[in-house]
Amino acid sequence: MLALLILLAPPFWEARPPSAWTDEEIQQLLTDSPWAQKATAAHGNGGVPVYLATARPVQEAGAALIRRNRTPSPGEDRVSEEYREFLRDNQGSVIVLAVRLPGGRALTEEAEIRRMEKESVLRIGRRKYRLTGHFPPAPTDPCLRLVFPREVDPQDQALRFELYLPGVPSPYRWAEFRLREMRYRGEPAF
Repeated sequence: MLALLILLAPPFWEARPPSAWTDEEIQQLLTDSPWAQKATAAHGNGGVPVYLATARPVQEAGAALIRRNRTPSPGEDRVSEEYREFLRDNQGSVIVLAVRLPGGRALTEEAEIRRMEKESVLRIGRRKYRLTGHFPPAPTDPCLRLVFPREVDPQDQALRFELYLPGVPSPYRWAEFRLREMRYRGEPAF
């Protein structure tokens, strides 16, 4: 009976406010939740961690971490500041996929960046959307941020990201997020 109750208990992100989430729970939200997974290659060379940075619970988790940890002084991390400003100005009109790339060396090669911009797409049903921009990893934010238009209809079922990730073995990767699973506090969250 106890095992059944544990299985039926709501996840921590539904049961408690973000201020009560532990650091371990936040890491779980960013690695293994409806908003986070590993982008896989066709040949199974391990996964690259990705998460939907525009999802409300992910944003609340990030804000909780910033409140707990040292925040950078103004001007210390220009890329992160630009990204936060971009998110504020474009909330609700974009979907941002955060990718934890190992190293980041390939993001300094122009040809690899152009290839990533050209070959990374978001598929929603039969529709295909190209990458509209990106933010490189930064000192206070080690994730590559890929920006796609937010063109989701009520009947859509999944977001499928087909990516070219520079510097990763088997750079062609994909990740699929089921829309019905991405609900937070009763609302769609992606």
